[in-house]
Amino acid sequence: MNDGTQSWTCPIPTPAADGEVISLAQGDGGAASRRLIQQHVARIVGNDILHRFEDAARLPAFTGEIAFTTDSFVVSPLFFPGGDIGKLAVFGTVNDLIVAGARPRWLSLSLIIEEGLPTDLLRRVLRSVADAAESAGVGVVAGDTKVVPRGAVDQLFLNTSGIGELIEPVPAGPAAIEVGDELLVTSHVGQHGVAILACRENLGFEPPPQTDCASLWEAAQALRGADVPVRAMRDATRGGVGAVLHEWASACEHTLAIESTTIPVSPEARGICELLGLDPLFLANEGMMVVAVPSGTADRALTVLHRLPQHRSAQQIGEVRKRVFSPVVIRRGLGGEQALDEPIGAALPRIC
Repeated sequence: MNDGTQSWTCPIPTPAADGEVISLAQGDGGAASRRLIQQHVARIVGNDILHRFEDAARLPAFTGEIAFTTDSFVVSPLFFPGGDIGKLAVFGTVNDLIVAGARPRWLSLSLIIEEGLPTDLLRRVLRSVADAAESAGVGVVAGDTKVVPRGAVDQLFLNTSGIGELIEPVPAGPAAIEVGDELLVTSHVGQHGVAILACRENLGFEPPPQTDCASLWEAAQALRGADVPVRAMRDATRGGVGAVLHEWASACEHTLAIESTTIPVSPEARGICELLGLDPLFLANEGMMVVAVPSGTADRALTVLHRLPQHRSAQQIGEVRKRVFSPVVIRRGLGGEQALDEPIGAALPRIC
């Protein structure tokens, strides 16, 4: 019997009798996720390569270096405006290789299927995987399939691994970011997050916001072809742009300062965020990256990015300064600068 009272769930882990438990907040790509990885995963299975905490590991090979990455996808719902779990799995994996400075070549695909899943639905997802892999120029060359009892997973989970060939010059990474460097985003911010939110919660927006799920290969190649000296690139998925900025600030030990008026947000995403009190800086993206370039090179980078339909909204959003009171600061409107604090957990779990 329902007495009309509201039940609330805290995102922070609650200690169990035999120790801590895992919470949804620890899977959202923010500070809680990093603590989980650093304090548990890396301590147990860590090594020199894993401890770099890069999107794709750089590995020695017989003909040079390769990049290797792995990811799991548990998005809910499976299908959403502009994409689905299959498309997301392919582009999410190849983008991790691309921002590491690699040309994606091969993928593995593992399926964890709930008993009772309609085969027509599975075929739709697999066709999406095939189409996305073909457009990204990668082959699905290995995989695994498991079926588990009803309730053990929510319909369908995917796991992918990707291998790519590193292309010189490879970005040095966030530890190499210097004072004076300029910070760019290559397209609208928070688009994937609002698309999933509007679909999952049946918010009824017409037209519904579309995910930005796409490959970043053209953007990376455009910067490379224009000889833009990229310090670091990162696709801003779980935790959004805000999480990337905090990770970079920790790695380089400088302050990353951004300007809110320069952050590109689509009208539909801005409206949803204002309506629900969300910050688009902490919403997920699946076809946008944050880029750090040396002082004086942002204009050249933006010129080549604006030639690409997917990245016409690219903007410089800030710069790097000597460390001050906060790792990341933001100037909002006509006000002064303030710390951009990282939330403990994301507003929306199971975003990818």
